[in-house]
Amino acid sequence: MGLARLSEFLKEKRVSAHMTQGQVAEILGYTSPQFVSNWERGMSYPPVETLKQLAKIYDVKQEEVFQVFLKSSIEDMEKDLTEKFFHERRRRRAQ
Repeated sequence: MGLARLSEFLKEKRVSAHMTQGQVAEILGYTSPQFVSNWERGMSYPPVETLKQLAKIYDVKQEEVFQVFLKSSIEDMEKDLTEKFFHERRRRRAQ
């Protein structure tokens, strides 16, 4: 789930705040809503400082945002490390 968890959360909170991606991007000082779109589509993680700003913009507790970010990061790291670990083992067996 990982990044998808965070992206769904961010989109849900933006929609609940009755804001467009363009409005959020403008408040954050971005020239394009593409950044916000990428976060909501699970293409990239927002910078940590931006997550803090998003909590304020969406009127969400920073702790809630942090917990979703933490769980997403841990899930992605676990998936990445598992793939690396077991891929390496499979490669050695094949040799």
